[in-house]
Order: sequence, then C-alpha cells, then structure tokens
Amino acid sequence: MLRNFWYACEFSSALTNKPKRLTMLNLEFVLYRNSKGQVLALLDRCPHRGASLSHGWVEDDCIRCPYHGWKYQADGTCIEIPANQPGLPIPKKARLNTYPIQEKYGFIWLFWGDLPEKERPPIPPLPEFDTLGWRAVYGHLQWNTHYTRVLENSIDISHVPFIHHNSIGSGITHQPSIEEYDVRVGEWSASATITANQSKKTRGFWKTILNKQHSRPLRVTLSFYMPTISRLEFDFPIGNFKIILFIAHIPIDDNTTLTKWIVLRNFITLPFADGDARKRALKTMLEDKPIIESQIPKLVPDHLASEFHVASDNLSIAYRKFRKKCLDIGWGTESEPNIPTYADVQTSTEFLYQQIQEISTLENT
Repeated sequence: MLRNFWYACEFSSALTNKPKRLTMLNLEFVLYRNSKGQVLALLDRCPHRGASLSHGWVEDDCIRCPYHGWKYQADGTCIEIPANQPGLPIPKKARLNTYPIQEKYGFIWLFWGDLPEKERPPIPPLPEFDTLGWRAVYGHLQWNTHYTRVLENSIDISHVPFIHHNSIGSGITHQPSIEEYDVRVGEWSASATITANQSKKTRGFWKTILNKQHSRPLRVTLSFYMPTISRLEFDFPIGNFKIILFIAHIPIDDNTTLTKWIVLRNFITLPFADGDARKRALKTMLEDKPIIESQIPKLVPDHLASEFHVASDNLSIAYRKFRKKCLDIGWGTESEPNIPTYADVQTSTEFLYQQIQEISTLENT
C-alpha cells in the first residue's frame, strides 16, 4: 500500500449522517456527514476498548461510541466520557486519527499520509464530469486479487483481442499486434494513445450510431494516475463521439480490490441508454476477472526484472517505475498493522507474573 495519495473510496451518494464503515488499505475507517453536509473521516476504532464507531451514532456533529458512549468531535478529540465523575480531565491520548476529505466527480476522496496540504499530489482530473453534454453512469465490482494487478489490466491493450474476443475486441482478433506508441509521463501519471482498425461492426444498442463504416479506426487513450486510478477514453470517428471510463481501484486488503467506476458518454445522453452503458462496462470487467485473479503473484512485483516485458507493455512499465519510486522514497507500508500476536501477549503475561512473584519474595524476606 502506498501513502501520501488521495484515494477515491466511495460514491458521494452513499454517505449520509449515519456512520458508514469503510474498509480500505488494510484499515477500517468511519465516514459520515455533519449538519452542513460535509464528510468527515476517522479511524473506526475507539481507543478505549477498540469498539467500532461505525456502530455508533452522530450527535451534535460528533460521533458517539456505541460501547461506553465516548464522544468524539470532528478533529478526533474525545470531549465526553460518560462514566467519568464531573470535572475529571479527559486523557489527551483519548483521540482518533482523522483524515482529509474532498468530494469530486461523484466520489469521496480520502488522503492517507502525512504530507502537508501544499505538497500532496493532486486528485486526478476528470473535466468532462462537470461539462454540459456528458451523461454519467456508475458501477462497481469486487476482485479477489491485489489492486496493482487490476489497475495494470485496465491500462493493458494487448490482452483485448484474446480475453475480449467476443465483445470489445471482436473487431481486432485478426490483427492482435500493437503499433508502437509513445508514453506521455506526468508528475504522478502517464498516458498513451493507440489506434486500432476494427473490421467487424458493432453489435447491440450502439449499432445504429457507430456502424457507419465497415472499417472504423478507433482511437483509445489509456491513462493511469498514481496509485489507483485508471482512465480509458474511446474516441470514435463519427460525430466526435466519445466514451470515458474512469475507474477507482480501491485496495481493500492485500487480496481484495473493489473497483468503483464512472462511464461518461457524449452521445445518446438520455436516461434510457444508461442500462446498456452500465451493462457493457460490467461485462468487460467480468471477462477480465477470472484471468486477473489467477495471476501469480497477486501483487505486481517491486522490481522490473521479476517479470518479462515487451514493447506493448510500455505503459504498465511506466506504472511500475512510479510505484518503485514511491517505495524508494519510503511511501510504502507494511501489509499488516503492528498488532501484538497471541505469543507476544502470552510472553508479556508471563513476564508480569514473574515480576509479581519476585515482589512477593522480597516482601516475605
């Protein structure tokens, strides 16, 4: 997992004033809206006895622990312990970790890291979301593998004629070779544009719009934004029609990824076409799913030399180089939090028992 980035973690529409538990980055967060509609994010673990705050409730824009009623305000400070006698001070350590939040493009974005605000990498751009003439639909899919494999799959073009030979790749199965392409590298992103000539006509709902030519050069721009966002832009040669697939690959844990995506289109923008757009996006991902989940190892290797590469892999190579850069500057984290094991607890108990025995011996001499 990589620190110091904004993570798209949930759709804005899913958040209310009722606490919602969010599992991400091998951690548990709790999110809720205050009386002004602003989203707040805290660690979902009361420091008193470790209870989940997402089972509690919002009171005066604060969150109340369901176990002993401890009350925490937006900055994580505990302001009330009901069991305490009046006037008894609240321990300074009775506080929760809090996390910066932004709402953009229909997503809740959570910043996980310790960089000052001015030094944080920006949220990836999606200007079409707020542009007149674009229609958005949403969806999600869970994968039983590491997010790095899922993201790489979404920016890989050479698998399309094989995994998607009965869907989006049906028109290029006869010519699976990939033209040489340039990778445009940004500060924390990279993109590439590839053109493919499809010989077969589009089937299904879009056929009346897109089947104007027997051979249609389709331009596809694939992009990634560190560490979990991919964007696919399909540029059709008819009427400046475009489809954009903006995907957040949410790292639940080392073996689970939750993809939440937005499909934007600038043609047939009436609601009756939403179902087909959503169905096509989901079908494509479901075709990928069994193959991506079968990859070993589940995590993209840290070193380039650990797997073979060819010219068509240049965009994913750029992703791996960015990831290695993050690891080299110390932005990587351990897979599991530093929680004592049963053996550690047992050892500590035995040590305490020995200390008690020694004290008893001294008192009796």
